[in-house]
Amino acid sequence: KLLQRCSSPTDVLDLLDSYKLSLSLVSSCLTCMWQTTKKMSEDQRRYEKKLMLEHPRFEQLCSRVMQEVRQMRPGDLVYSLLAVVKLGVSPRTRLVQTLLRASQERLNTFDEKSLAVLISSLEEMESCKNVDALKAGLRLLVELRMPQIKSVAALQTMMRCIGRDAPLSLKKKMEGKALSLLDQFTLPNSQYMFSTLAAMNFRSAPLLDACSNKIIENIHGIPFWRLVFVLRSCRDLPYRNHLLFHAVGDYVTSMIDVWQNKQIVLFLILFKDLGFLHAGLMDAFSEKVIGDPQSLILKDVQAVLRVYSHLNYLPGQRSQQFLEAVRSVFESYLSKILPVDLLQATYFFCLLDYFPQDSLDRLLQEHTLNELLTTGKISRSGEMLHYVSLCLELDNPLPDRPRSLVLGRPPLPSLRINPMIQRALQAILGDGPFREGVQLQNGYHIDFEIVLDKERRNIISESQGEDPTDNTLFQRVAVLSAPAAAFCFATTHPKGKLAMKRRHLSALGYHTILVPEQEFENLSEEQRIEFLTTNIFVTHDAMSADENFRNHW
Repeated sequence: KLLQRCSSPTDVLDLLDSYKLSLSLVSSCLTCMWQTTKKMSEDQRRYEKKLMLEHPRFEQLCSRVMQEVRQMRPGDLVYSLLAVVKLGVSPRTRLVQTLLRASQERLNTFDEKSLAVLISSLEEMESCKNVDALKAGLRLLVELRMPQIKSVAALQTMMRCIGRDAPLSLKKKMEGKALSLLDQFTLPNSQYMFSTLAAMNFRSAPLLDACSNKIIENIHGIPFWRLVFVLRSCRDLPYRNHLLFHAVGDYVTSMIDVWQNKQIVLFLILFKDLGFLHAGLMDAFSEKVIGDPQSLILKDVQAVLRVYSHLNYLPGQRSQQFLEAVRSVFESYLSKILPVDLLQATYFFCLLDYFPQDSLDRLLQEHTLNELLTTGKISRSGEMLHYVSLCLELDNPLPDRPRSLVLGRPPLPSLRINPMIQRALQAILGDGPFREGVQLQNGYHIDFEIVLDKERRNIISESQGEDPTDNTLFQRVAVLSAPAAAFCFATTHPKGKLAMKRRHLSALGYHTILVPEQEFENLSEEQRIEFLTTNIFVTHDAMSADENFRNHW
């Protein structure tokens, strides 16, 4: 009862002056000292830790633990270890190392609960000889006890215990055991399985699919942070499930007027990391921004720009109002913002084909450019400045600005030629009438270039003596091979940089054909030829190529 009244570690230590503690109470004191710090701020926690280390009774308590450690019950032993780790006692101290060695010696006597507490302690600790030895022993113990495990929660604790460094054979045994207990999985078990597999660095599609189905069925009963952890685990594994992401997106959209902006933004960032475009959520959040832009802080604006530009998405008829709202909030911070943050935001605006005047004027000041190109991550700054420069030239939003403006350096080009596209083009055109690996002066790389007449019915070759660069007479076609990562998940919707490249090639007079590599592989040779033939020789708008590909796929 006295311990329950303590509000800080020093309160607990003060009690030691008046009471002679049993071994179980020694463990309780340590645990209570840790528990009292959990609700403190970081600064207060540091201050209380300093007072604790300076308290005359703390050293006595630690000495008592080390003297009596072999007489402690297993539960007291592991809770004492967890408490001192959570209190920030250095893992290199004699106290922690003594508790680790005692845990090694008595590992076989630990029940499932004690093992769970021990695992929680080890997750907080850096690698050292005793920690590594204890983890190795735990893996052997888990493998021996696996047939006796009947609780899903205990199994998940064991799975986390073996860690990402465990042999693949052991991870597969754990997967098999979990699949045998699927009918016992509760909703919390299903949520926890995602982070458990992420901790193991083991992507088990059958387990994740089963847990996803249970989460989808009960999506409205899952707390905010649990959904966040599920998506983070999907990102880390990596695991992609369109139905799960869509269900989470629908639920977040339904909560958009209930949750705070920072909560919605966190989900937008996670979807960006997963490459998933949920148009309903992004439309709903853009309406919220348009209605009350001042509810956003600078951090929110930076995240929103990153997400919408990366996923290449704007809210239809309201895109201009949305961009104006975001611009107004961002430019209200111009006097305080760092050059690198100014560059990033301007770059994201340019990806969205929007050019905020005040931000550009500040970015293009000589002292700002000098700082960007001489400090920090110079190569990354140079690449973003290069694309800003290209947008100012090719999208041409400011006619009075010199078209010769050149900033930064282009990224190194990709010179890989896709052999499947190459074979299909050879089957359609023969060996001569197209070029491979064309490098433009502005830094863009084109996988294959074909020159046709203006009606796009006949191929023009160099042997005909014509000038194929005359855009009034000829139509140049650029065939771009794009990996799955360049498109939003489960779609042929290009992400920001690829969409900008297509836009810029169009400004240079090219008709661009995007070929998603992964889906193109799944087509037969005849379907590949038909797809490319239709897109090269038949005039259509930009989106019909995507629709045509989906029909083939």
